[in-house]
Amino acid sequence: MAAGDVLRTPAARFADLSDFPFTPRYLELQDARLGALRMAAIDEGPRAAPVALLLHGEPTWSYLYRRIIPAITRAGFRAVAPDFIGFGRSDKLARRGDYSYDAFVKWLGEFVTALDLKRVTLVCQDWGGPIGLRVLGEQPQRFAAVLAANTLLPTCEPPPRGVAQWPGALIENWVATAAAADDLPVSGIIAAVCRTPPAAPALQAYDAPFPDASYKSGVLAFPGLIPIRPDMAGIAENRRAWAQLEQFERPFVTAFSDSDPTTAPWAEVFRRRIPGAAGQPHPVIANAGHFLQEEQGEALAEVLVALLHRAS
Repeated sequence: MAAGDVLRTPAARFADLSDFPFTPRYLELQDARLGALRMAAIDEGPRAAPVALLLHGEPTWSYLYRRIIPAITRAGFRAVAPDFIGFGRSDKLARRGDYSYDAFVKWLGEFVTALDLKRVTLVCQDWGGPIGLRVLGEQPQRFAAVLAANTLLPTCEPPPRGVAQWPGALIENWVATAAAADDLPVSGIIAAVCRTPPAAPALQAYDAPFPDASYKSGVLAFPGLIPIRPDMAGIAENRRAWAQLEQFERPFVTAFSDSDPTTAPWAEVFRRRIPGAAGQPHPVIANAGHFLQEEQGEALAEVLVALLHRAS
């Protein structure tokens, strides 16, 4: 237990994780209301090399990238995979209401600044997109490329701005489900949206950050922060991020899976609106659901390493 309204998962919960031999590094962030918050990350590879910033989403953590990190470092690049506050080894806020979309953006922006990450290829899936692309919009000079996979950046604008500006019924139903819940089965959620459910040791690793429901306020809060109405927090900021993205001429690659109806239309939105997407390969990752890193990590790693070489 950290001071006040912050929880810290006991380290013993992360002992002997399956296929995850990486040593965590910790960074202390200062929150104006909550004080010091500890943010965890995997940081592997040469310090001076171009960086792959690997962002997870709901309800996963950096464990999601365990098959991708070795491919990055073997190719001579640096892999940085943070755990958002509320997830993984990072501190967790006790109250659902203490989380906000802006807070997640602020925490990640401070993380990127504190590590002084440069020549960054942003890898964003699920909430990694709405958070990471906002940070790119605020600090575009740090980013050399983007790999977007099963993600979105909603603004509640109708076509012709894109083909999927509204998140859609599947996301709205997920928002309603989380809002009504006092607990959520983390590993069960992950297994349900994979084409092939992960093996038991992996599912146990996804549950590891959450000894009980009191640690899951971030898991419960995340869905309700998706800006699905024009009056919601984040809409104006997302539109400003899009204004930056529509000037982003560095490589922007979409690598969505073939079996994720929740986000599938957004691949075309990114390709239509971002100049850096022109002329890039935009593969569809076969035989994967929402968490394509889990099911097809090697295939996604191949796309990423090729992009890192082009962006270097």
